[in-house]
Amino acid sequence: MTSTFDTEKDKASAWFRTLRDDIVAAFETLESDHSEGPLSDASPGRFEVSETQRTSDDGSDAGGGLMSVMRGGRVFEKVGVNISTVFGTLGERAQMAMAARKGIPGMKDDPRFWASGISLVAHMQNPHAPAVHMNTRMFWTPHAWWFGGGSDLNPCIEYDEDTAHFHATQKEHLDPHGPAHYPKLKAWADEYFYVPHRNRARGVGGIFMDDLCTGDWAADFSLTQDIGRAFLPAYVPLVRKRRVQAWSEADKDAQLVHRGLYAEYNLVYDRGTKFGLETGHDANAVLMSLPPLAKWV
Repeated sequence: MTSTFDTEKDKASAWFRTLRDDIVAAFETLESDHSEGPLSDASPGRFEVSETQRTSDDGSDAGGGLMSVMRGGRVFEKVGVNISTVFGTLGERAQMAMAARKGIPGMKDDPRFWASGISLVAHMQNPHAPAVHMNTRMFWTPHAWWFGGGSDLNPCIEYDEDTAHFHATQKEHLDPHGPAHYPKLKAWADEYFYVPHRNRARGVGGIFMDDLCTGDWAADFSLTQDIGRAFLPAYVPLVRKRRVQAWSEADKDAQLVHRGLYAEYNLVYDRGTKFGLETGHDANAVLMSLPPLAKWV
């Protein structure tokens, strides 16, 4: 590993931008071609794009990204697709957390870091269409590098065939990297996206990984790319199928209650939320995952 890893950083950052562009285009197409069913007579939603900036403690530039948010569309009630590439030095609190969780020596002596990734959360108009989360990322310090991320499905009204399709598509994209990956990452997602204080899972699972560093950067990056490539074919067919279904007031109520569970998890347990706020990234971008409306009983 070189001291700067600049070529690898550039490749990763460019890939996250490409994936973002593909997803934004696909989601706007879902809005445009929604021609029957609830809200089909409304105006199609479009993403509002704004730049995000991270500033270091001394006021110097520390990177940033793009925040793309669609609100009040035909299909999506709120969806955000964010990318960022940030760098600088980790504060003492973040250094301690990183050293403790990842066992990285030398963080106090050289706390530089670089991180790039994509993060997506979609909350749907139709309660029959599942909410979804996806992110992939690369993190670098002078002492180590690793990849992380995955995607998971969060329906408030569960359909076994939708869950089966979502998981089968992910398995199809992971199997070329070795048959052990999918069951391992599925089990990891089941553990990670669990809400202890509710004694239940956040959704119906998916795949998740963290701290991926086999020593072969190209192989780890390729796996990370295929996690991203699996997202649209795993998710878009479910939206096309469910967006036309009629819903009741009880269905909408169930959706709002489930969103409350989603918000609890993201604010209490999610590592990405904690890291983003601890390192001074744009708070609106970090909290983009929160639903527009939620309910607690």
